[in-house]
Amino acid sequence: MGKSLHTGRQKLPKSWDTGLWVSKRPFGLGLVKPHHIRDTLRTVWDNRDNLPYAYRILTQGVCDGCALGVSGLYDQTLEGPHVCTTRLNVLRLNTMPAIKEETLHADVEKLRKLSSSELRGLGRLPYPLIRRKGEARFVRLTWEEAMRRIAEKAKKVDPKGIAFYLTGRGITNETYYAAAKAARAIGTNNIDNASRICHSPSKTALKRSIGVGASTCSYKDWIGTDVLLFWGSVAANNQPVSTKYMYAAKRKGTKIIVINPYREPAMDGYWIPSIPESALFGTKLADDFYQVSIGGDIAFMHGIMKCWFEMEKQLPGSAVDRDFVLRHTTGYDELREHVEQLAWEELEAGSGLPKSRMEELAKLLAGARSGVFVWSMGLTQHRFGTDNISQVANLALLRGFLGREHCGLMPIRGHSGVQGSGEMGADPFSLPGGEFGNAADRERIEKLWGFQLPNWQGDIVGVSLENALLPEGQERKLRLFYTSGGNFLETMPDPAHVKRCLEGVELRVHQDIVLNSSMLADAEEEVIVLPAMTRYEQPGGGTSTSTERMVYYSPEIEGPRVGEARAEWDIFGELAERICGEKGRAARFGSAAAIREEIAAAAPYYDGIQKLGKRGDVFQWGGAWLCEGGECPTPDGKGRLIPIPMPDLQRTQGRMYATTRRGKQFNSMIFGERDSFNAAGRYDVLLSTEDAGSLSINEGDAIVVHNSSGVFHGRAKLAPVAAGNIELFWPEGNVLFERGVYEPHAGIPEYNASVVVERADLYHALKEVKSARRDAAIQDVRDTDPPE
Repeated sequence: MGKSLHTGRQKLPKSWDTGLWVSKRPFGLGLVKPHHIRDTLRTVWDNRDNLPYAYRILTQGVCDGCALGVSGLYDQTLEGPHVCTTRLNVLRLNTMPAIKEETLHADVEKLRKLSSSELRGLGRLPYPLIRRKGEARFVRLTWEEAMRRIAEKAKKVDPKGIAFYLTGRGITNETYYAAAKAARAIGTNNIDNASRICHSPSKTALKRSIGVGASTCSYKDWIGTDVLLFWGSVAANNQPVSTKYMYAAKRKGTKIIVINPYREPAMDGYWIPSIPESALFGTKLADDFYQVSIGGDIAFMHGIMKCWFEMEKQLPGSAVDRDFVLRHTTGYDELREHVEQLAWEELEAGSGLPKSRMEELAKLLAGARSGVFVWSMGLTQHRFGTDNISQVANLALLRGFLGREHCGLMPIRGHSGVQGSGEMGADPFSLPGGEFGNAADRERIEKLWGFQLPNWQGDIVGVSLENALLPEGQERKLRLFYTSGGNFLETMPDPAHVKRCLEGVELRVHQDIVLNSSMLADAEEEVIVLPAMTRYEQPGGGTSTSTERMVYYSPEIEGPRVGEARAEWDIFGELAERICGEKGRAARFGSAAAIREEIAAAAPYYDGIQKLGKRGDVFQWGGAWLCEGGECPTPDGKGRLIPIPMPDLQRTQGRMYATTRRGKQFNSMIFGERDSFNAAGRYDVLLSTEDAGSLSINEGDAIVVHNSSGVFHGRAKLAPVAAGNIELFWPEGNVLFERGVYEPHAGIPEYNASVVVERADLYHALKEVKSARRDAAIQDVRDTDPPE
């Protein structure tokens, strides 16, 4: 942990810089770009029935959107107010009235015809519901009956057949902690969270490389660093307030580099609504794009290091920070030998970029005195995601970009609560302030909690779901699945298979604030739905941890309350008590403040959370920089340089590589059918002009993308994508990704695939030919059958 403290907000320059303007057209009129004023007015209209409450949420609460951490309208990075369209889009979830009874109890087939966006728009869940197998409608339950039914089922089930999951949807540290404790009291270690499908490789890789599983620096370090590098991250789209930090960095002379298969327009230029100059004329963000092929990042990073090692031979110290490497790392010689034996031809083929481009970035980084590396799903959602992140750590360690101002490694979070989920123990591999596999951590937590923990390793959520299809007699067959938020039909690969898994569970419990499509899937016995409070409604307020480890207090905000919704931490505590009696009572808390007191004791680096209790309270665990001065919390105090193998992408002639991107959405919550930055529709497929030409595909043509996992029908949209690669929107593209493929270290599903892209007319013509040939073959067999 670092000793230096965050020094507070910086001021933005008052002068304008015309050299950064995207266009001289006021407000980018006529250009494809977000319409912030229009979207803001739409938010006002959507919340017109509850405007005073909506205003209090925005000005008093901590943002429940991405994990930048804006408290009210202010953060800890820059002076002045901040608000973004992502937060405004999510706002209505907190101000909606209850769903009308005639809608809530309609035939489930009618509800299934609604999109997820339409289901959300119906309103808030007002009271507990149940739908038994064979029933066509949800019926109302009392809380007493709902909790009794869940508890009775749990008592009959082997704890290994029970699994919990918590999303990142506005969930507080208090809820994560209470759920983690309740699950272990009940006897199961099958508890997981939304990080499993986004940043689990980041935590795993950083722990093995430098001993910590969180961002080592602050957003403030972006401003004035020599190089700010975004790897597989479209922060301008997914964390819009970050564009304000990028603007401040540009004004300080920082070079912004983006590494992504698609030249993302949001990172090219952005109109930042809270900066007058930028709101009028836009701001050029990226100085350069390196369009690495999907999955080619490891090869590209090997190329950078190979350049450095060649520079070192000519002039020692010209590329590698030798003093830092000598004093603060291990494994240098092994890494160098591994990289040097790789051929340039292999690295060019793997990365999709020529040696000259790798040399170009290598020299830029070698000449930089400081650098911050930021990444997201473009690096993590691979079957080799952990290796991707350890490779980024290798680059930072070789240059000494760690543990000091304007330097660091930052996995930027897209959910406001998810950073704290594992730190609170809501993870099969984690405990509050420690690791499940560490005997000392287990002993410490058992002493604090007053009961023994399950002595077996829990499953990641994807495996838990698949365990629903295990044959009878298997102890890990999933019989009770309890999910707080989350919609696996729209987040996991192979949705049809996920539906079979969900319907194979005997009892599913969905604890949430709105309806989603997963709730409408059948179950072997019954589905119970429990209404939850938002973070702004929870008595005693709550806390969330941002990407930069800022722990913010979000107060309970005065306003309307919906039906019988309850605080989630209280629901988990009651459930544990009903199932386990005295043992479970240890997981029952009288107040949110009591939970914070215990968190401080359970996770020593969270000491200070117990002092948060009023609007604006915040502290940063670990100080301004983790690994300060290069000292890593590893057994020997050093970072590990790790030789990373080249992944086998199995690229074959005639096939392309597919990945997903986000459009006008917040994670899987879609707010518009058209992408604000490129006008693409949800079923448009982005591909290069070069690939389109070779396939005789024109803009707007109906095309089919297919492989052994599924078939996607869409339309071609020509875009600046690296040749040999295509991008589809998520979650629509999930039909193409193979189920059951998990990263071996962190368990994240694979969200990339080898595919065939064809014009729709050719695809269907070929299907007809194959069908005719099959019919002819069958007839031939019949014609040659001997007479009876």
